[in-house]
Amino acid sequence: MVVIDAGHGGNNPGAVYNGRQEKDDTLALALAVGRILEQNGVEVFYTRTTDVYEAPLQKVQQGNAAGGDYFVSIHRNSSPYPNQYTGVESLVFNRYGEAARLANHINMRLEQTGFENLGVNERPDLVVLNRSEMPAVLVEVGFINTDADNRLLDERFHDVAWAIAEGILATVWSV
Repeated sequence: MVVIDAGHGGNNPGAVYNGRQEKDDTLALALAVGRILEQNGVEVFYTRTTDVYEAPLQKVQQGNAAGGDYFVSIHRNSSPYPNQYTGVESLVFNRYGEAARLANHINMRLEQTGFENLGVNERPDLVVLNRSEMPAVLVEVGFINTDADNRLLDERFHDVAWAIAEGILATVWSV
């Protein structure tokens, strides 16, 4: 089972840029990725399917209780200035092991859709990574305050969702 977490939600919009809210992009992507996984025979547990907020600890506890094999938290990155950075980045508790392998699979496929691959970085301070009882990845799908990343996400939304799903499937199926 793969736990799909749409970052933020409800009264927590996440990063905001020109009226665009991270919570909306993450929910749309999470639902699309989950559908693709389900169509490919993978059981999916969603931390949210509507615009509600739960703390990151609540989300990871739900995933742990559901008995997930992998935890994938979908987010959008942001920077201090608009159009300062571009690309995808995945965050893991530890750069070695199964979570890093999953993160690399996702990043490589997102790079094929046109995003710059900023790599896999350790963030042991993030609750969804350090409290998960399964390999966990937080995927930053482009910068919400970079016009080119938003255009790419909007114009190739289906391809981006497929890329994330394929990265997950490559990991699940190769175990």
